[in-house]
Amino acid sequence: MDHRKLAEIQSLTRRSFLGSVGRGVGVGLGSIALASMTNCESHVESEAPLVDPLAPKPTHFPARAKAVISIHLAGAPSQHELWENKPALTRYNGLPCPDEYLKGEQFAFIKGHPTLLGCQYPFAKYGQSGIEMTPLIPHLATVADELCLMRAVKTDQFNHAPAQLMLWTGEARFGRPSMGSWLLYGLGSEARDLPGFVTLVSGDKTPDAGKSVWGSGFLPTVFQGVQCRSAGEPVLFAHDPAGIDRAGRRNILDAINDLNRIEAERTKDAETRTRIAQYELAFRMQMSVPEAMGIASEPPETLAMYGATPGRGSFANNCLLARRLVERGVRFVQLFDWGWDGHGTGASDDLITQLPKKCDEMDRPVAALITDLKRRGLLDETLVVWGGEFGRTPVAEFRDGKKDFLGRDHHPHAFTMFMAGGGCKRGFTYGETDELGYFGTKDVLPVQDLQATILALLGMDHERLTFAHAGLDQRLTGVTKPVRVHRELIA
Repeated sequence: MDHRKLAEIQSLTRRSFLGSVGRGVGVGLGSIALASMTNCESHVESEAPLVDPLAPKPTHFPARAKAVISIHLAGAPSQHELWENKPALTRYNGLPCPDEYLKGEQFAFIKGHPTLLGCQYPFAKYGQSGIEMTPLIPHLATVADELCLMRAVKTDQFNHAPAQLMLWTGEARFGRPSMGSWLLYGLGSEARDLPGFVTLVSGDKTPDAGKSVWGSGFLPTVFQGVQCRSAGEPVLFAHDPAGIDRAGRRNILDAINDLNRIEAERTKDAETRTRIAQYELAFRMQMSVPEAMGIASEPPETLAMYGATPGRGSFANNCLLARRLVERGVRFVQLFDWGWDGHGTGASDDLITQLPKKCDEMDRPVAALITDLKRRGLLDETLVVWGGEFGRTPVAEFRDGKKDFLGRDHHPHAFTMFMAGGGCKRGFTYGETDELGYFGTKDVLPVQDLQATILALLGMDHERLTFAHAGLDQRLTGVTKPVRVHRELIA
């Protein structure tokens, strides 16, 4: 063998070898491996020019809403103490639950044969619509005629993490894109200098499902949610390091982006395109995020309406920030508030002490958000979605036989959520449950149907919003079950 040829062969690195093998058929082993590792099946796209993946995109049909604010009360509030007036449940309080309700039933914590637990607070009708509520949410009562109440939402998960994943990703297992990521992928963002998908967390704990409920799953990572803090630095490590000024950072970024563009043109790798967009957005965010998150600039009367305090991390601050973000073109704002898991094991999770405390923290800011959006002309184009991952049982939990505190176990069969604004009906109640509030009996709304309906309000056909992954055109609403848009909810 020629000595020069032998030296050339010996000098080949494993990386260059893997990259070159198979070039005769248009793709190397290295490219195949990269596609597998990044879960990206679009790396071999056509010779399309580089475009901003976050640029606004057309809807499938005329949209009623442009943005979503989701308010997730992690742990799941009790519908029986807030929205579901069941006189029969109160009348039968303390009696054994009828056997027909328990056949084949699984509970997270209840053991033995449970007893019925009546509603712990009185109900009254509010607004011209006559929506029933309890005194735990007096501020929401003032905006009753803006609410679209859904009483028979249903999930098939009765533990927190799987139910949260089911509600926000369409699947009870990890690895799926969240609703916000799907919307950003399908619609893009109108916020050039801010993330199109922002998450804010309160209650001193992230959701049980972790950051997967705002993750991008198998979609390119540019579509994942950005978690911001409502106190301190909104985004950590956003400042330029010592010795680097704004102009210097711009020069560094230009050089990095030039290299990434060369690589993107060579490989057609979607993750390289993502990296370019993320670098550029991060540079712009250094200036825009502090301004958007600066609620101290709000008038005192607005701060008082929300109960917000500048510099303090709170649910009230997050509600005000949500309005500021959608005002600036952010597509999806996700609020998570922990502390709603009312098992009744003690004063920290019962229906008499903890639930009123959490309602007091939640009630004023949510009502203020709806009122504020309306007075600014934003409610018609902003869909507010409120609720937990499931509901609570009509029976008492009494864990380990202890009856010092009142609580309810997890309940997937029927629970209450509401929407407001964004093209949904106002002052409207949808769905019914049986006399105990155990099962839905009319207009049952599975969470996948709710997802499809939310997408429809934003002008997206859930069957056309797809992404090729694992050999299927994947959808937020899944590909195995029939799903329908509940047009009865749309004004």
